[in-house]
Amino acid sequence: MIKRNRPARRGRSTADEADLVRLAEGLADSSSRIEDAFWNARLATVVARLLADRDEDTLNAALDQLSQHDPEAYNALADVVEAASESARIERNGAAWDVLLFTAPVLAWSRWQIPSERITGTRLQNLKVQLGAHIFARDVKLGFADVLFSPDQLPRGFVSTAELTQALAEAAFDNGQLEIDAAELPETKQFLSDTRYVIGAAVVPAGGAIFRWQEDDGDREDSLNQWQKQGGAVLQSLMPGCATEPCLPGAYHAAWREADRASRAYSLQATVSFLMLALNLQPSQLQATVGPFVGRRLEEYRVGFVKRGDDQVLHGVVWPLLDGEDEHTDIVGEIEAVLKELGVTDLRVLEHDLPLDYCDDCGAPFYPNPDGELLHAELPEEETPDQPQHLH
Repeated sequence: MIKRNRPARRGRSTADEADLVRLAEGLADSSSRIEDAFWNARLATVVARLLADRDEDTLNAALDQLSQHDPEAYNALADVVEAASESARIERNGAAWDVLLFTAPVLAWSRWQIPSERITGTRLQNLKVQLGAHIFARDVKLGFADVLFSPDQLPRGFVSTAELTQALAEAAFDNGQLEIDAAELPETKQFLSDTRYVIGAAVVPAGGAIFRWQEDDGDREDSLNQWQKQGGAVLQSLMPGCATEPCLPGAYHAAWREADRASRAYSLQATVSFLMLALNLQPSQLQATVGPFVGRRLEEYRVGFVKRGDDQVLHGVVWPLLDGEDEHTDIVGEIEAVLKELGVTDLRVLEHDLPLDYCDDCGAPFYPNPDGELLHAELPEEETPDQPQHLH
């Protein structure tokens, strides 16, 4: 069982925060791999101590400070903190082992509820077989959490992620399964399109290959293809009534980010497919309106879908900006390319900034129609079966 989060042993340390900032700036300014190793080692030591002390506040304060004035140092510190929370080197039975927390994300959409539940023994064993055959190297031991996680249920913060890594490493050496108390997990919000995550730890003799593509006869593309074909069948059995698309499993933070990136186009695909089924429409009968939504800066684009000739928004998609993206990134071109591939060729792009408005009653985002009005997404009354009413 995973222990409940307990209060940190001490408050935020401004001395440790200053130390993290200084070391991260040194790493960002480094001019050689030898100097990199120097800064990395010292930074990793401080981060490991703060994680052991459960001092999340100091880590976040240093990251917040650097994000304001030194993006390169911010990225350097974030890389070290993420690595410390998702990986470790441990001693077991007189030998050294490398541990990596991984996730196998799967994109899904459904007219009904997308499951987020316990993975039973047989299906968990089948996942282990398929991941072992197609994703992980031959000498890897695997430990799994027995829950298909929703985004709302992922570990909150670096400390809880590090604790999950340790618990799953022990499971890999034990019976391969970590029992999660479902009652302690947050409730899952329901959307038409969403992501689910299989989470586990890979344990390998220190210095050994973790992934199949690290081996001499391995290939990343082949691993993904085989996982989508063979592992996808197991995932589909966990998610009846859903269309699914498995992503490439990988290190926890990187795979999570890649799934976030892939989910944006997938949400457009899900919306078009859903409207075709619910309203018996062809993609060419839909019109999409794209608008930029701004808080203190450009935060996201929203895409509102209407039936051509109408102005009522039927459904919508939020396309958030992710790491490295800003107003200079051609997000609109990317959205347009996805929609054209789906057969939606009638596209209007709004040039003026729009406010980040949400419905006061249900919290759903408002979406633009072709006239630039922000509306609640609603299907016609006769076409409103029991499915969620908006995407995220």
